This record gives sequence, structure tokens and C-alpha cells, in this order.
Amino acid sequence: MNNNFSRGNGETLASLIKRGLAPVDGTLTASKAPVFKGNPFQLGVASGDPLPDGVVLWTRLAPEPLAEDGLGGMPDRKVPVQWEVSEDQNFRYVVQHGVALALPELAHSVHVELEGLEPNRYYYYRFKVGSEVSSTGRTKTAPSAGTPISSLSFAVASCQAWYHGYYTAYQHMTADDLDFVLFSGDYIYEYAINSNNLVRPVKLSSAHNVKIVTLDQYRLRYSLFKTDPDLQAAHAAFPWILTWDDHEVENNYADEDSQYGAFTYQFLQQRADAYQAYYENLPLRSTAIPTGPDMRLYRKFTFGDLAEFNVLDTRQYRDDYTSVIVSGSDVQQRLDPDRTILGEEQEQWLISNLKYSQATWNVLAQQVVMAEIDRDTGEGEAYSMDQWDGFAAERERVFSALKEHNVQNPIVLSADIHRHVAANLKEDFKNPDSATIGTEFVATSIASGKDGAETDSYGPVWLGNEHVKLYNAQRGYLRCHVTPDQWRTDHLVMPYISSPGAPMNSYATFNVENGKPGLQGDSIMNQELERQSLVD
Repeated sequence: MNNNFSRGNGETLASLIKRGLAPVDGTLTASKAPVFKGNPFQLGVASGDPLPDGVVLWTRLAPEPLAEDGLGGMPDRKVPVQWEVSEDQNFRYVVQHGVALALPELAHSVHVELEGLEPNRYYYYRFKVGSEVSSTGRTKTAPSAGTPISSLSFAVASCQAWYHGYYTAYQHMTADDLDFVLFSGDYIYEYAINSNNLVRPVKLSSAHNVKIVTLDQYRLRYSLFKTDPDLQAAHAAFPWILTWDDHEVENNYADEDSQYGAFTYQFLQQRADAYQAYYENLPLRSTAIPTGPDMRLYRKFTFGDLAEFNVLDTRQYRDDYTSVIVSGSDVQQRLDPDRTILGEEQEQWLISNLKYSQATWNVLAQQVVMAEIDRDTGEGEAYSMDQWDGFAAERERVFSALKEHNVQNPIVLSADIHRHVAANLKEDFKNPDSATIGTEFVATSIASGKDGAETDSYGPVWLGNEHVKLYNAQRGYLRCHVTPDQWRTDHLVMPYISSPGAPMNSYATFNVENGKPGLQGDSIMNQELERQSLVD
């Protein structure tokens, strides 16, 4: 085995040196593997952030994943972890291998940043510590930028409240033929878990019945969610591209502002702990290692000449609000040109990417709904300040950039609301006859919201906006298939998640044709009929 650290672990080490957690000369003595009380790989394996020459490999040692101190039953020492990457799942043709250190300062997580792989091909990987070997993961590198590719397939998932039901959606997703999974936020939830919200027939200790705010609590919450076998299988089947929303820290937080009355210094410590646990438990590059309460998560991925994904962070830099829903004269505050959901630096980064993109499809992969949604079905107006409606001027600046730079085929992928929604993005949302400049698909939740239903009381509100063509309140995910000529999105749903084994069905399918922004397909006609029946 090659005993040199991978680039990712070297940079992780540099981060630890900076924080005074390792010797300045970088010489760490790799202890012999401890004797584990159980399988140390109970949280599975994962890969993420696919580039043409490599991906990030992840695992975390946790022989006792639900140990209440959040440390997974691991001793306070460094542990060497062997890793290998192969062209075949039997590991006859190993192309890279090495040793990484699982550090106690990072909850014994391992992040290996691979380089030198071939573009647009599958690889298999696994880890070993002592005599214990992890399950095998499969990953895939991205095509080289600018290379013509005929198709791209991926899923969009979000909002997986483990306690609200089973992750059956991931069983179906794992059976799909996908290049990657895009996760759009709320990987965990911070709420106390108890008989009021726990659907699964399990018993949990009192350590889970608290609103989490500390590093050990966040670590334990990730461990709980990641013990799910269906989630582990989906991580092992595909590389993931992840971003967050609010519940990885706290409901509806905005930058350094808590919605629960914490002092700023208290909340920034909570945010620092939450961000560290996020990095520890997911396949992220060393560029995402947090510095205190700050973590760079927005980034870009290019897949040949076909699609470019701008992965956004709409939580860390946003302005706060005094009320979630505004109406009457208060709606004017959402038009304030100084209000930002991206922050100035991220906004300029996004607009620059859009300006210079050569891709056929240009994607904003993000969290909250971008389309304008007037929640007053009468003569008045009412809007959510938590979505892009609360930052209307910045949305207009993004739309103006799309028009000014003639950005090809804008697609927005969102989540957050636990509903499937498909909408046209309009030049003027108040005028249904104005130009359509893009298309938005909103993914429902994997589990949050329990079983859900085909529609609910919000259906008439959302469908009362002419540019909204689909509303569905069941659980599931999006499956997208992209070619140079067409973007296809399937809104996949299940009838229940309160017990395992639910079937998966396609509730609606929409197409967007290259050069023709807006939703096309028979599903529009079906939804128009549903809209009429709901309004009546």
C-alpha cells in the first residue's frame, strides 16, 4: 500500500494544523487499528463531487453509531484506514490505493480526494481498517468539460426526516440508471424526536428527544439518519452532489440570525458545530472544510458540453425577515433592492458563470422556490419571505443576467416545501402572457411530512398562479434525463411511507425542448383540468 496521504487528507491535516490540533511538521503517527466492539463501517460509504478526473470518497468509523456522545464508540486516537479504487467490483484491477487517517477531531471521518481517474466512467471503492472491510461503493466521474455527450440522468432528492417514515424512495432510486444524485437540502432535522413525530416502530434513548444545538448532538443526529440501509445503498450506488437548506442547522435561520431568540454569539457557535458535523458526515471536498461558522459550499459542476450546474447556498448569506408571510402594505419590503439571499460574492460568482457558460443546459441547483407564488387567491397579495419571493430584486437581477447574456436553457431545481411543483419562470409573473425565460422543477421530500397526499389545502393556492403547472403533496423525488434536444423530468411519488415497501409511480412528466423555455407535455393538460376542479 502507498502510505502517502491523499491530497484531501493532506489539506485536512493543514486545516487541523491551522487550528492547533496537529504538530506543525505534519508527522502524525498512525496508531494500530483498535479492537472494535462492532463493525466500524456501520454508517456506510459514499462518494461525491464528481469531476472528470476524480471524486471524493467518504466513510466514518462508528462501531457504536448511536453512542450518545456522538463519537460512534471510537477511542480518542488516530486510526489508519486503507482505501482502494478499482475498475471492477471484484477489485481485480485496482487503479489507486492508499492510507488515510481517521482523526478524532473530525469524528473519525475519512475524505479521500481522488485525482488521475478517467472521465465519464464507473469505478468501485472500499475501505479497510484492521481486519474489517467496508461495503463496496460504486461511483462515476464526470465527462470532460466541452466533450459532446449524448445524455445525462440524475435524481433530485431532499428533506429526509428519518422519524417521519421509511426511506423507501431510495430503494427505487438505487434501481435507477443514474449518473449522480443531487441532494437539495435538509439532510437531517434538528427537532426533538419523540412520540409526537416518530413514525418508525423503534425505541430511542432520551438523547434524541432534544432540539440539537451542539457538536455531539449534531454528530449523533447524522449517525441516526445514516444508519438507514436504503440511504446507505443510495450513497453507495452513485456519487452525490449536496447542498444544504436550514434544518442542517436550525429551522428558517438566516445568516447569523436564529429564529429561536439565541444571541448572535450563541448561534454562531451552534452554526460552527452544525457546519463541522455536516462536513464530517458527507462526501465533500477540502474546499468545504468550515472555518468556525463559515463554510464555502456553493460550487460549479460541468458535464461535457451538455449541462452546467451552479450549486447554490441560499442560507448562509441571506438577510433575515420579521415575518414569514407578508401581505398588504408589508409586501413592499420584499422589493428592497438591498435584500439578498445569495450575498454579493455568490451573486457575482453565479452571474459570471452564467455569462461564460457554453453548456446547452444551465442549471441552478438550490433550495427554496424561485417562482413567484402569490398566496392570496383574492384581490390582495401575500408572499413567503423565506423563498425567493422575499428577495424579489435579487431574483430580477438573476433573470436580467439570463436575458442579457442569452443564457441557454435555464433550469432551476429546488426543494424545501415537501411538494412536487413544476412552474414556468416568467419575465413578469403578474402577466401570464409575458415571456417565459426558464423552467423550475421542485422536488418533494423523501420522508418529511409523513405519508402526504395527492393534494392538500395549499393546492388551490399554488395552482392559482397561472405559471404553476403541477402541485402534488406525496413523497418521492425527481428523475431527470437530459439530451442535447430535450430535458425530461419525471415527478415520482409513493402512496405512503409510514410502512416499508411502497411502490413508486410517475405522477407527471414534463419536457423542455432546447431553445424553447417552458414546460411541454400532456401533463400540462392534466394539471389544467385538476386546477379547474380544485378552484371550483
